[in-house]
Amino acid sequence: MNTIIVKTPVTRHLGELFSKNGLSKKTVVLFDENTRNLFGSELLDLLTEQGFQWLDLVVPAKETSKSFNTANKLYGKMILADVDRSWNLLAVGGGVVGDLGGFIAASYYRGIPIIQLPTTLLAMTDSSIGGKVAINHPLGKNLIGFFHLPRLVLIDPAYLKTLPMREIHAGMAEVVKYGFIADRDFLFRLDRHFSEIIALEEPFVTDAIRRSAEIKSDVVEKDFREESGLRATLNFGHTFAHGLEKLADYRYLRHGEAVTIGMVCALSLSHGLGYLNREELDQGVRILRKFRFPHGLVQRRFLGESSESLLEYMLSDKKKLDRKLRFVLLKSLGSAFLLEETVEDHHVLKAITEAKELFKKALAC
Repeated sequence: MNTIIVKTPVTRHLGELFSKNGLSKKTVVLFDENTRNLFGSELLDLLTEQGFQWLDLVVPAKETSKSFNTANKLYGKMILADVDRSWNLLAVGGGVVGDLGGFIAASYYRGIPIIQLPTTLLAMTDSSIGGKVAINHPLGKNLIGFFHLPRLVLIDPAYLKTLPMREIHAGMAEVVKYGFIADRDFLFRLDRHFSEIIALEEPFVTDAIRRSAEIKSDVVEKDFREESGLRATLNFGHTFAHGLEKLADYRYLRHGEAVTIGMVCALSLSHGLGYLNREELDQGVRILRKFRFPHGLVQRRFLGESSESLLEYMLSDKKKLDRKLRFVLLKSLGSAFLLEETVEDHHVLKAITEAKELFKKALAC
């Protein structure tokens, strides 16, 4: 499995880390425009000081960068710079840069090592770790890609200080998800220290990141290619979230915001189908009510749409298996499973409607 290091500053002895993990000091460094401005000069100076040969590449900081067109331009720059199989690629950024960088590394010269240096909470706890790398297609997100594990994941919680609060809340959705699916004690620890984590206070934020990374890494190691159903539990709330993101035209809702709403729906569905008792449903919803969204956004993009509209967008999701919706449900807080049976539409609609009522109550407080 990949090596995950969580500390500040994580790049201080980068040369030693690379050598220890069998990586050469010839590195393509991929940024987006934001991370290049924020971290580029300091990181590239450090690489120079530590004897690296590097090539820096920059892409626009937007979802559309995850495309064949962008990948082809990057391939060309790497070829012209004589980058060969002895090189590796260091992806510095959030999910877009991590996915795109992983895709480039997996495909260039039939595969070169990828090192992830995530700069968002979502990337630190989720997308940088699992080795699923992809670009988008006009018919759907993340449809073209590879399984390509990073050799190193370098996580520095200090990078989070550059993020707006909305991005912290969006990333926190994936952190809380790990508690729901795999670690009840962690879930309640997050509940107790939610405000400290959101405020990036130590040791709370590092503890939350480290435990999230451990859970994800453990699941990925046991079911790397999603063959047993275990890795699918990482998608708790995501079946609903994918429909919400499409409903919002992939622009107005952050992924983590959609996942938070999706987890409320999944909790309601777990209860409605008889798996989760009422007390634990209420406990789970109470934790998710700690999240904050722009109220108007939730009103327009979730409460303002019919439950039937959301279900329609969920059914149009191109990532369905055998063209059927698959739901990750909870038997109890901290214990998730992939439901193999088809869920009747009326159960899904009821869960969405109940989630809407819960959000209306939360917004009224």
